[in-house]
Parts: sequence; structure tokens; C-alpha cells
Amino acid sequence: MNTATRPISEISRQATDILFRELGVVETIRFLNQFLVGRGDYTKERENWLGDISLDDAISQIKAGKKKI
Repeated sequence: MNTATRPISEISRQATDILFRELGVVETIRFLNQFLVGRGDYTKERENWLGDISLDDAISQIKAGKKKI
């Protein structure tokens, strides 16, 4: 049993190499993307593009096929 610790960068590189070999590039990227943290503040951004729209108004617009900007 090896008790020496390796740098996380080395472990990450090895793990990525294994994923590429076993899953392929596209599936590896899809897998890794689920762990990435997004940027920005979704709640504030949503407020900017939705404003103070009520639930009833939103439903009406969806049913009418309109898009509020």
C-alpha cells in the first residue's frame, strides 16, 4: 500500500486521462461540466429580464407564445 500523497493536480490529470480513454472526449467533457460552478447571480439577472411580472401575466404570455424581454 502506497501511503505517499500526490499533488491534486497529478491526480486530476490522471483521472482526466482515464476518463478520456474510457469515455471519449465528448462524454468526458459532458461529465466534467456538471461539476463546474457558473458565474454571476442568476437571481439578479432574472430580475433584470423578467422585472415584476406576475405569475398570471407570465402564464398568459406563455400561452400567447410571446416572449417578454
